[in-house]
Amino acid sequence: MPTVAVYNMQGEQVGSIELSETVFGGEVNEAAMHQVLVVQAANRRQGTASTRTRGEVRGGGRKPWRQKGTGRARAGSTRSPLWRGGGTVFGPRPRDYRQVVPRALRRTALRSALAAKLRDGELLVLEKLALAEVKTRNMASMLKAVGADQSALIVMAEPDKRLSLSTRNIPGVATIPARELNLYEVLGHRHLILTREAVDQVEEVLG
Repeated sequence: MPTVAVYNMQGEQVGSIELSETVFGGEVNEAAMHQVLVVQAANRRQGTASTRTRGEVRGGGRKPWRQKGTGRARAGSTRSPLWRGGGTVFGPRPRDYRQVVPRALRRTALRSALAAKLRDGELLVLEKLALAEVKTRNMASMLKAVGADQSALIVMAEPDKRLSLSTRNIPGVATIPARELNLYEVLGHRHLILTREAVDQVEEVLG
């Protein structure tokens, strides 16, 4: 079973913890991670982009000039796609980009991402993470002490409003409850920081 050090908020090692071989010690399946990442990125799209066709734009009710005799090209409407202010041809329309992947594949991809973080030395475990007050400076100091001040995803056992408010103004840093951990967020940050309680929850769900 893989073993990692456990740190306190001052960046000092206070012990170690054995991680589940099933969750953190398996092979890295890059194909599964790619497939699930593409699906999750697609599911984040709103799909609300919309343009108007020539039948939907305002105006163009009369023929701008007679058919023959002017020396100009034939024109039946000022709302033709060829005209300024005209409709759009083959423009985007509202659509649903959502895709579905099996739960087993999602979990395989997430396990692979956790194993990759552990392999690359980018997974950190904290003994406890609690703030007495909402203070961005204190949170930034903690991240610098553990060497994860550039980009980090902090995984908590339960939602913590103080922690969320203290990190929201730090670029590249985000927080997420363990139950909502997903591949998109894990791969979107360089370091992955988990509390002891969060590790237990992740192993319970993915084990």
